[in-house]
Amino acid sequence: MDTVAQKTLYERLGGKEGIASLVDDIVEAHMHNPVIQVRFLPYKEDPENLKKIKGHLVDFFSEGSGGNVSYKGRDMETTHKGMNISEAEYMAATDDIMNTLDKHGIDEQSKKDVLAIAYSLKEQIMKL
Repeated sequence: MDTVAQKTLYERLGGKEGIASLVDDIVEAHMHNPVIQVRFLPYKEDPENLKKIKGHLVDFFSEGSGGNVSYKGRDMETTHKGMNISEAEYMAATDDIMNTLDKHGIDEQSKKDVLAIAYSLKEQIMKL
């Protein structure tokens, strides 16, 4: 019998296809979130770059959640260097992620696991 504890987070999020769907909805939520939309709306005008960034996010989430996927993008500190991300922006992005997980019917343990990962990356993302 498959239980939540027996499956990897990657499996619980629906594998690469499920994570790709989550990423699409998370980025869309960011584009509508008044706290952070200014950082994401320019990607609407650059669909090639948006596709590339979404691909990196899918790979990052896939590898980080236990999938047999290799993330080849920059580390979080390098990616966010000089962006001066505020606590409010970080929390808005995290809220968008959690709301999207709810929308997709992700189980409570998986949401807790994703939240733990998000908080583990906070210092790297908010570094000046």
